[in-house]
Amino acid sequence: MLKENISSTEKSLIDNLPLRQKVAFYLEDTETNLGLWFNLSILGLILFSSAIFVTETYPISQQFEAILKAIDFIILVVFTIEYLLRFWSAENPKKFFFEFFSLIDLITILPLLLGWMDIRFIRVFRWFRILRIVRFWNVEKQLLGIQTEDSIIFVRIFLTLFTLIFVYAGLIYQVEHQVNSDHLKNFFDAFYFVVVTMTTVGYGDVTPLSHSGKVMTLLMIFTGVLFIPWQFSELIGQVVKTSSLVEQKCTKCGLSRHDPDALFCKHCGTKLSDNNKLINP
Repeated sequence: MLKENISSTEKSLIDNLPLRQKVAFYLEDTETNLGLWFNLSILGLILFSSAIFVTETYPISQQFEAILKAIDFIILVVFTIEYLLRFWSAENPKKFFFEFFSLIDLITILPLLLGWMDIRFIRVFRWFRILRIVRFWNVEKQLLGIQTEDSIIFVRIFLTLFTLIFVYAGLIYQVEHQVNSDHLKNFFDAFYFVVVTMTTVGYGDVTPLSHSGKVMTLLMIFTGVLFIPWQFSELIGQVVKTSSLVEQKCTKCGLSRHDPDALFCKHCGTKLSDNNKLINP
């Protein structure tokens, strides 16, 4: 059973909030049981929806395909309701609409909102659903039990790269499968092509044929050349930074490393005790 990381006073304040503010709080919260379970449920639906998309790229029976489409439609309705709740409870709806996470959420529900349009256009947007996983960066502590900041950075870099590869694989499959079905038969073929392209290995066994596929391949190469080294330099910088931190576990959120002169936890603001122990004296 999960343990709530809030005091009784904080819980009382939350309970007394107006409905609109209370909804906004639980949509972003991961400290209470309700907020954490809600966010984990949405995260699970994102991963399940992505698994459905991958499965549909392989030969399956019509009956099984119909079941998957029905489940996917239900998930899409849940995402739409979640987006509408976030928009309704936002303090500034106009600002919320143009936020990065909000635009990603909107893209993911376009297949439902634009259902009357050409289905070939709509399918492209399905692969952006996995990008919604970036909304849950603050869940890794509760979900994976990660405490050290350098480990959190490593997990986030891995998830970021995997998300980019997944989205690129879905998009390249969507635009190339019809004209290049001999080489891009399923999602694994597309995933393989993206990894080879982004790492600039370039075996040449798979070549995009469509104009859209070639443009997307250029984007993959630029991403591999610029983004991946930047992410790893951030990880190295974090390792160097944490080498001078001290071992002092926060009694509230559990963060174990802080600056030598820190009086309060940099994650939750709780006052730290004075018995700091150097990691690297």
